[in-house]
Amino acid sequence: MKLVVVGGGITGLAAAHRAVEVARERQTPLELTLIEARERLGGTIVSERVDGFLVEAGPDSFLSEKPWALALCRRLGVEHRLVRTDDRFRKVFVWHGGRLHPLPDGFQLLAPTAMRPFATSSLFTLRGKLRMALDLVLPRGISSTSRGSGDDESLGAFVRRRLGAEALERVAQPLVAGIYTADPDDLSLAATMPRFLDVEKRDRSIILGLRRALAAAPLPGTSGARWSLFVTFADGMEELVSTLAARLPAGAAVLKQRASALERTGARWQVRTAEGASFDADRVILATEAHATARLARYLDPGLANLVAEIPYSSAATVSLGYRRADVPHPLDGFGFVVPRTERKALLAGTFSSVKYSGRAPEGHVLIRGFLGGTLNAEILSEEDGALVARARAELREALGITAEPVLTRLHRWPASMPQYRVGHLARVDAIERAVQALPGLALAGAAYRGVGIADCVHSGEAAAERAFT
Repeated sequence: MKLVVVGGGITGLAAAHRAVEVARERQTPLELTLIEARERLGGTIVSERVDGFLVEAGPDSFLSEKPWALALCRRLGVEHRLVRTDDRFRKVFVWHGGRLHPLPDGFQLLAPTAMRPFATSSLFTLRGKLRMALDLVLPRGISSTSRGSGDDESLGAFVRRRLGAEALERVAQPLVAGIYTADPDDLSLAATMPRFLDVEKRDRSIILGLRRALAAAPLPGTSGARWSLFVTFADGMEELVSTLAARLPAGAAVLKQRASALERTGARWQVRTAEGASFDADRVILATEAHATARLARYLDPGLANLVAEIPYSSAATVSLGYRRADVPHPLDGFGFVVPRTERKALLAGTFSSVKYSGRAPEGHVLIRGFLGGTLNAEILSEEDGALVARARAELREALGITAEPVLTRLHRWPASMPQYRVGHLARVDAIERAVQALPGLALAGAAYRGVGIADCVHSGEAAAERAFT
């Protein structure tokens, strides 16, 4: 079988690797080609060693509770290279009113599970706390009783309905911005956080439902080795990229070739590139961003192309700054902070990278990474690199009291890199998948469809590879 995978990010790499595995398991001859437009594989996963600092330009970790990336690491034999977060510093801060407030212990993304830390928190007003507590007595909403009817609700509407505006503005919105770089009033709850819909349907109260789930969770150590929620590689996330690339057949990866056309002739496919190359295939996996997939499909199936093109993307930038530890007055006793949009700052969030994971900064130094852009502040990315760095430094001075010059500065831009799961997203993806079923031998995979994290991308790519053998 001839298989062409278009896109050499983590999705495409996972698809290509899984195809090699399945071909070996089934003893099926496989001729594999992985086409990537850039001069390197890995997409937004870029790790850089500079003067003893380990800088992540894009994703710095993956979720261990979603099993697919961790399972891949085990099959690759690199689980021993993973490192967990330093859980002594699990605290997350919220920038509000000119200072950093710790998110109360037990707060699970949208709602509190521990009442005492919540009641004594300086982050919320008494009015806001009382409004959140109303969740304990509010009835189920319409969305939870009509689930499956095609209705969808934005995350913003859901949080306002269950927990109030203050919970949305001071917690849900900044935390969501850190994950999806999205506007919560556009973001589909069903597509991004279906757990909360399920909790409301089952338990009525979000607070009570989360508390019950926490009480029923297995104790640490009861099911073998357990990782922290987020894990990474000792030498950075690019270890996963290089390991996957090394397992591909020699010559399978074709770099600096941008796929520009996709055609079907009978039962076979042809992928052509802007550079003049042509690849025949029995099966094709498009592991590209939605906007690139839509361009490739525009003559193949205009309806499919239009559906895929309706998935919008936001852009972002990261600014990594290294400092001498003595020059940072803040104790850095947490993983980082998030910034509500109501604060009108350039930063969406900041990560204390060298606190979160060991080995990210040389002895006596710290590494801090800031995030800018996203849907709610897209215009800031029109500024020059120097201006973005200056904004990040100025706001870190406000938040952490840092006035010293950094000893390391790195800025990375990621244009149109984060798909936005707007209200109605799952219905759109269902329609996309139905259209693809009418094109035998073609599969779509990637962050645009059913999950944006690395684990989701691995799952999407591997599932597409397995379908190629059916």
